[in-house]
Amino acid sequence: MNAGKKIYFLSDFHLGAPDAQKSLEREKIIVRFLDEIKKDAEEIFIVGDIFDFWFEYRKVVPKGFVRLLGKLAELSDAGIAIHFFVGNHDMWVKDYFQKELNISVYFGTKIFERDNKKFLIGHGDGLGPSDRGYKQLKKIFSNPLCQWLFGILPPYFGIGLANYFSRRSRAQTGIIEETFLGVDKEWLLLYCKKKLLLNHFDFFIFGHRHLPIDYNLNDSGSRYINLGDWIHYFTYAEFDGITLELKSFTNQHDKIIKE
Repeated sequence: MNAGKKIYFLSDFHLGAPDAQKSLEREKIIVRFLDEIKKDAEEIFIVGDIFDFWFEYRKVVPKGFVRLLGKLAELSDAGIAIHFFVGNHDMWVKDYFQKELNISVYFGTKIFERDNKKFLIGHGDGLGPSDRGYKQLKKIFSNPLCQWLFGILPPYFGIGLANYFSRRSRAQTGIIEETFLGVDKEWLLLYCKKKLLLNHFDFFIFGHRHLPIDYNLNDSGSRYINLGDWIHYFTYAEFDGITLELKSFTNQHDKIIKE
């Protein structure tokens, strides 16, 4: 890393939910955050679920979110590397981000090394020992034939239908996602511990959980970081080459779970 520069991690904006007005309010806060970190950001990792729903038809992309997309283009044009890990709500990304915004897109977990620190990064959906129902559903959603069949629906109908089910999902899981389930039941935490049996990682960084968590996994200093969300907590992680810290842009530091 260059001197004085930092790497930022954030996830789970769910823009579009629960309605246009509240989504726009959050979008403006996210854009303000990105504008503030522009001065010292070397890389930005957005770890899934930028949108509550996103599907790229061949010549159509969903309406809205121009403030965020414009800011990402500005940061990318300024030479800041941006990485986007697709989440379970925006997995139907194709090539729009790469071609229009020069953003790297990943469809699974990926290992990065920065300043002798080893990171395993991913959205987090479908990992760990549970959530079998979703794992089967994800196979259907990621199937090329299923994507093609959805793509032949008129955008008005297809996007409307997807938004309906996406918002129902958020309503049904909102309470659970804001409660720490305990060491033996946090499935992403268990996933990290299992990975450590095979390889050393300094940081596991995930989203999806919607709860800001900074958990020390072992005596070697390996940590599980869940980035929380930009619905309730407005949390992000900041790495300066030595230290990684989980913070809240809206000063809700007391809501971060630290173990």
